[in-house]
Amino acid sequence: MRPERVLLTYEHIRNLGLLDGDNVQEVRSRSATDDEILAAHDRSFVETVKAIDDGTLDERAGIAFGLGTPDDPIFPNMHRASAAVCGASLVAAELVASGSVGRSFNPAGGLHHARRSEASGFCIYNDPAVAIAKVLALHPDWRVMYVDVDVHHGDGVQWIFYDDPRVLTVSLHQSGRYLYPGTGFEDEIGTGDAAGTAANVPLLPGTGDDDYLWALRRVVPELAEAFRPDLLVTQLGADTHWGDPLANLSLTMRAYPEIARVLSETALDSAGGRWVATGGGGYQHDTVVPKVWTIHFAEICGRPSVIPEEWLEDRPSDEVSRPNREEVRRTVEQVLEICLPRLSALAV
Repeated sequence: MRPERVLLTYEHIRNLGLLDGDNVQEVRSRSATDDEILAAHDRSFVETVKAIDDGTLDERAGIAFGLGTPDDPIFPNMHRASAAVCGASLVAAELVASGSVGRSFNPAGGLHHARRSEASGFCIYNDPAVAIAKVLALHPDWRVMYVDVDVHHGDGVQWIFYDDPRVLTVSLHQSGRYLYPGTGFEDEIGTGDAAGTAANVPLLPGTGDDDYLWALRRVVPELAEAFRPDLLVTQLGADTHWGDPLANLSLTMRAYPEIARVLSETALDSAGGRWVATGGGGYQHDTVVPKVWTIHFAEICGRPSVIPEEWLEDRPSDEVSRPNREEVRRTVEQVLEICLPRLSALAV
């Protein structure tokens, strides 16, 4: 999760002139308050993280909350840093929810694995969940659609809102049979009144551009049309690229402008254009990740044509991927068959 990824993204955005348009502004962020974080996390967990900053942590207590593990080692000012990430996503969400802007982007966000009472997978606080909770506090009657295109299942956001019918979580990811966190299967659909508001498309290792984009185009617009969200929130992990060292999907750079286009069209067609985007995973920190996030930001700004053609030069998809359309089709049809009727009923 190197900060260089974010700094290089800003550098690309500036160099391409995306900040020069009349429709783009940079807004100063802030740290999330304890109450804002507690909207998505348990108090005992938050107090344990704060004890790190205070120097009063009992490390045995930390382990119980996923702290001090290889994925989430304890470091000074952990609460302060995590609250800052949450605050940036909160500001992004507040701007859109208030109508001040139509779209916003926090590339430092997207820490989607943190659960209500546990740090997990490089994530301490779950900033997308904190941002969604803020939107629902501001607009209790809104519906929020969360779409996660990280290679890892967006488990934390799913579980935090698993029983809330106002939040639809959609995740396309490498199957948990082969990759952390080992969740995100078709039968995870939400519970109680929220049954049908979790949709997962687990993909086999080697899934490439054609199959991935087919699934994305089938699932996201249809679910959005049925759910009728007021806001789209996305996690834009770039670790689906074939060269990522921690995963095994096989997208090439040419897939990402199309992913961005599908998300943008979904926001326009189903959410009044409202879109809050965050970063996420991706471990080719100085090459692929900043370019992918800049591609998304160019789409957010309505200027996808500024992306240099050489950024999209990559190995041919058929050299790095394994076609498996029939398996993808079965998964997609199962998800739609389960979720669409339930979402349509909720929308009545």
